[in-house]
Amino acid sequence: MGAAAALAGCATATPPAGQQPRQVRTGVQPLDRLQVAIVPPERDLEAQVMAGDFAIAHNDLKAASDAYGRAAALSDDPKVASRAAELALAIHDQAAAGKALDRWAALGAKPGELAEGRARMALDRGDTAEAQRQLETLVAAGGPDAWRAFGRTLVQARDAAQAGVLLERIATPQRLPNDSTAWLAMAELGENLGRHDYAQRIGAEALKRFHDGTTYAWAAQQKFHAGDKAGAKKLFAKAVAADPKNPRLRLAYGSVLAQGGDEKEAARVLAQGAQDADTYSMRMTLAARAADKAAIRRLYDEIRRQPDDVQADNAFTLGQLAELQDKKDDALDWYAAVGDDDPRAFDASVRSAVILHAQGKDDDAHQVVADLQTSYADRPDALQKAFAVDAELYMDAGQFDAAAAAYDKALRVKPDDTEMLYARGLAYAEAGRVDQAVADFRKVLDMKPGDIEASNALGYTLADNNRDLPEAQTLLQAARSARPDDPSVADSWGWLQFRQGQLDQAESTLRGAWAKQKDGDIGVHLAEVLWQRGEHDEARKVLNEVRRIDPKNAQLKKTEKKFTP
Repeated sequence: MGAAAALAGCATATPPAGQQPRQVRTGVQPLDRLQVAIVPPERDLEAQVMAGDFAIAHNDLKAASDAYGRAAALSDDPKVASRAAELALAIHDQAAAGKALDRWAALGAKPGELAEGRARMALDRGDTAEAQRQLETLVAAGGPDAWRAFGRTLVQARDAAQAGVLLERIATPQRLPNDSTAWLAMAELGENLGRHDYAQRIGAEALKRFHDGTTYAWAAQQKFHAGDKAGAKKLFAKAVAADPKNPRLRLAYGSVLAQGGDEKEAARVLAQGAQDADTYSMRMTLAARAADKAAIRRLYDEIRRQPDDVQADNAFTLGQLAELQDKKDDALDWYAAVGDDDPRAFDASVRSAVILHAQGKDDDAHQVVADLQTSYADRPDALQKAFAVDAELYMDAGQFDAAAAAYDKALRVKPDDTEMLYARGLAYAEAGRVDQAVADFRKVLDMKPGDIEASNALGYTLADNNRDLPEAQTLLQAARSARPDDPSVADSWGWLQFRQGQLDQAESTLRGAWAKQKDGDIGVHLAEVLWQRGEHDEARKVLNEVRRIDPKNAQLKKTEKKFTP
C-alpha cells in the first residue's frame, strides 16, 4: 500500500469501542491563520539608527541625517534627537534641523542645548538678530560648558565677519565669567576671527583680573608675536613663577629664550621643576647645539636616575644623548627600548640603522630598514622614507646602483615625488648612468620650473660630462643669480669654466667656494684645476685636506690616481 493510501486508511478507520471518532483535520488550521507583522523599514527605529551609523561610517552625511531624522520621529530617546539635530546642522539642512530640534525640545532638551542649535541655524541663514538672541540665551543658561559652546558655535559659522560682530556684542567683560580660561578662549577666538583689537582688549583685561600662569603666558605670546621679545620674556618669567610646577609653561618660556638667542638661560629655566619628555628633549637639543659635553653627560645621568617607567618614556632621548657621547652600543640599546606605540619608534629604528652602518655592520643596518619597510607597508609616507633611508646608506657606502634601486622603490610609492626624483638623479650621476640622471633632473624641472637644486644638478652633470655646455651655462647662470653666495652653485660654475678651458676663472671661482665651505667635491675640483695649471704642490695640499675631512669622497681616489707619476 502506498504511503498516501495508508494515511488515508488511518484517517477513516473505525475507532475501538467506547471511543469517539477522531476528527479529521480539514480546511484552514490555526497555525495556517497565524500572521507575522512586518514593520516597514521607515517605521523600524533600530533599522534607521543602523542606517544612519552606516552612512556616517561611509562619510555620507546627507543619508545619515535623513536616517537619524526618521529615527528621531520614532524614538523617545533625546540622544537620538540630539544626533539628528547635529547631523542636520552639519549639512546645513534648515528644515531637518528645525524638526530635530523641536523633537529634542519635546523630549526634554536643556534651554542652552536648544539655543546652541538654533543659533547655528540663524547663523546659517544670515539672521544676525536671531543668532544674537539665541547666543545670549545660551550664555545666560550658565553651566561649565556655556561659553565653550558659545565659542564652538562662532567657530563653525560660515561668515567670519558676522561671527566677529556677535563675539564683540556678547563676550564682553561684563558678561564673561570669573574664569581666566574663558577670557583667554574669547581673546584667541577674536584673533582667529580677525578682531585683533578686541582680542588685545580682552587679553589686557584678563591680565589685570587674573594672575595665573596661563594668563601671563598668553600675554607673553602676544608680545612675542608682536615683536616685543623683552616684554615676552618678562611675562613668561611671571608665568613660570606663578605656576612653577607646569612644564608646559617652562617649555614655552624656554622656546622664547632660545629663539631670542639666550639658549643658556633657556636650558636653566627648563632644568627647574618637574620634567616631562618634551622638556628633556628640548634640554638635549640645547646642549647638543652648544656642544656642551658636560651638560649632555649630566642630562644623560639625570634621566638614568629616574624610575624605570620614566626612562622607558624617554628611551629615544637617552639614545640621542648616548650617541652624542659616542656611546654607540648604549645608544642601540636605548633605541631598541623605544616602544612600538611611541611616535618616535620609526626614528629610533632609523638611528639604529645609521649607527650600525657607521660600525661597518651594513647587513644589519639594511635589515633594520627592511623591517621598517615591512612594519610600515600600509603607511605610504613612512614606507617611502624607509626606502629613502636605505638609499642614503647605499649612497654613503658608494654603492650607487643599489642606491638608485632603493630610490626606484620609493618612487613606486609616490611616482611624482620631486625630492626622490632629484635624489635618484644624483645616484644615477654618481653611478655613471648619465642619461638616466639627466632624465630625472629634467623631469624635476618639468614639474618645478626654475628649481635651483635641479638646475644646479643638471648644469653640473652636463658640464662634468662635456655635454650641451651652452645649456649647462644657461642653467648655472640662473642658479647663480638666485643664489650668488651658495658654494655648491659656485663649485658647479667653476667646474663649467674648467670644462670650457677658462682655467684662471675656474681657479678663482673654486678658491672662493673652498674658502666658504670645506666640501670634499669642491676641494677635488680645485685640486684638479691647480694641477692643470702646473701648481702640483698646491694641488696635493688641497687633496690632503679633502682626505682629512671627507675620506670616502667618490672622486678623491680617481683624482689621486691622475696625480700619481
